[in-house]
Amino acid sequence: MTFKCPSCDMQLKAEPEMAGKIVRCPGCDTKLSIPAIAPASLPSPSGVTPPAPSDTDPFGTVYEHGASAPDQSLMTGTAERGERGGWEEIDPTNPNGLLSFGIGFVLFLVWIGILYPFKAPDSVSPATYTGMQFIASLFFKHMLVSFMNTLFFTWAMSILYLKLQKLRHQRKALLLDVLPWEMGAEINRDNVGQFIDNVYKLPHRLRDSMMVNRIRKALELFEVKQNTGDVTNMLSSQSDIDSMRIGGSYALLKAFLWAIPILGFIGTVIGLSHAIGGMNFSNMTDLKQVTSTLGTVTGGLGTAFDATLLGLVLAMTLNFPLNSMMKAEDDCLNDIDAFCNEVLLPRLNDGGSIAGGDTAGMMDTLVKAVANAQKEFLTDLNALSKQIKEQADNLDKRATAHQQRVDSEFAMTLNRMREDVTNAVKDSVKTTSDYTRALATGIQSLNNLLSELGGKQILIHQVKKKGWFSSK
Repeated sequence: MTFKCPSCDMQLKAEPEMAGKIVRCPGCDTKLSIPAIAPASLPSPSGVTPPAPSDTDPFGTVYEHGASAPDQSLMTGTAERGERGGWEEIDPTNPNGLLSFGIGFVLFLVWIGILYPFKAPDSVSPATYTGMQFIASLFFKHMLVSFMNTLFFTWAMSILYLKLQKLRHQRKALLLDVLPWEMGAEINRDNVGQFIDNVYKLPHRLRDSMMVNRIRKALELFEVKQNTGDVTNMLSSQSDIDSMRIGGSYALLKAFLWAIPILGFIGTVIGLSHAIGGMNFSNMTDLKQVTSTLGTVTGGLGTAFDATLLGLVLAMTLNFPLNSMMKAEDDCLNDIDAFCNEVLLPRLNDGGSIAGGDTAGMMDTLVKAVANAQKEFLTDLNALSKQIKEQADNLDKRATAHQQRVDSEFAMTLNRMREDVTNAVKDSVKTTSDYTRALATGIQSLNNLLSELGGKQILIHQVKKKGWFSSK
């Protein structure tokens, strides 16, 4: 439902369930109560309040809340448009680093200044500390570690405070009626310029918000592309960008949440080392000296554990507002996504559902789309044919090179085999020649021996053996 601020007369919008709640006007920052919606103005099941017959234009556009149709010169695009080009966008979630550190440092000095008067003298026993003296002792016993923890804590809290101010700015922008129904129940190519001009007419300090920037980019893209699908993809991408930006803004806070208890443990280790280093019973013979030394050691141990206590308390205190802020920013981003998906996109009409009078335009768009698709197909086909030809040429070159290599290796192998066979035959002939020569020499020697034996008489005497049956 829509309503106007009673102070600045700015057109605002809100969900019906917010009726009766107290909010601040994003234009003049005045507190006002969201009026309850009248029963007669409740939306119909189709989501649009049926107006009187006079509340339509020649194109059949329906206007809400009894508003009259806009000037036809605006619908035909003859109205003079304001200068466009967007505006410089400020980071919607990351506060200025120097400003946050300055605020945190001032808070740190104020806190230390408050605790300093309660710093207990050294002569006072810790058992007799008052509440404020005990708190002051947590910060002044381990001065370096405790001061660093305190500075990190105040710095983190200042970042959360600045992020809260940015979140309030985003929440105020959600009350703006960026897409007035008086301009048209749907947004098409005839009146999208009028909606964009309405966005540029918003106050400068309210323009720079995630919702307004996202709607402006969507409308300007729709004006150029005339395609709801492209707008849907752009809105989805912008939602992812905003989500990642919000998640990245907590990197330093998470580092503080991790560093504060670690510094507390470091202070504990330092205190324990000092306490244990002070234990020396070698030269003590008196019981009072031993008792005094033990008291000093236990006091040092207590101081050491106080550093851990301070770190854990500060970390726990920081954890709750940090997670609350993360949830609040996620809820705000979800509300912006819901508005774009439930209000902006259903009102966009790129001509896909128009029948009758705009058939020629649809055919022109279809012919252009087919022609562009065919052109892209031919371009891709030519590129693919070129790639196939290059691959075929490369394959022929590789096959020729491979055949040349096979032929070369075959010739080399054949020559090597012929050389091996030739060498083997030569070796066999040489071996046979040597064996034949040796055989001929042996035969000649045998012939000479037989010749010598042929001219001599060889006598063979039989020697009788003696035995049992011999005659002698």
